[in-house]
Amino acid sequence: MLFYSDERLAVFIDGSNLYAAARSLGFDIDYKRLLEMFANKGTLVRAFYYTALLDDQEYSPIRPLIDWLDYNGYTMVTKTAKEFTDAMGRRKIKGNMDIELAVDVMEMAESVEHLIIFSGDGDFRRLVEAVQRKGRRVSIVSTIRTSPPMVADELRRQADNFIELEDLKPQIGRDPSARHSHGQRNGNNGNPSQNEDTDAKEDA
Repeated sequence: MLFYSDERLAVFIDGSNLYAAARSLGFDIDYKRLLEMFANKGTLVRAFYYTALLDDQEYSPIRPLIDWLDYNGYTMVTKTAKEFTDAMGRRKIKGNMDIELAVDVMEMAESVEHLIIFSGDGDFRRLVEAVQRKGRRVSIVSTIRTSPPMVADELRRQADNFIELEDLKPQIGRDPSARHSHGQRNGNNGNPSQNEDTDAKEDA
């Protein structure tokens, strides 16, 4: 990874995209370690986490994670997901956070030098190009080690740096022994169990 110690950084995490990529690679993310890793790379100004929630759920399985992130240094961006039934009668959830992420990236590009986006969505290629025209560097974090790869080739080509998610496992992977220990808010060494399944992005 190419980072400069004197640059200002901002991190943007597409929650459902990162969850799917990490699950495909067989590990969970330790969000405390993730934040610390980038804080050690430069001056971390902000870390955003994006996810959609079902409005009609009495309890969302992702709520403990959202609360933990909110108390531990992340800026949470959420919205209500829409549930519908497709032509085959299958239950689908639409909760695309692309616009929210893109708006925040453009705004933060005015005050940071390096933007790190955790997503492999090819729709972000033009966003990356626009930020680069402002003289900013953009790193994309995703994986090419799944079948098929979870990062769009055009996005990978456009980015200044492509960071393979699996290579970050030693730094941000969650200790399996922590799976059954949620810990306390603030100052703990782990984070609640992740489950983005019910809040996964579904483009319709």
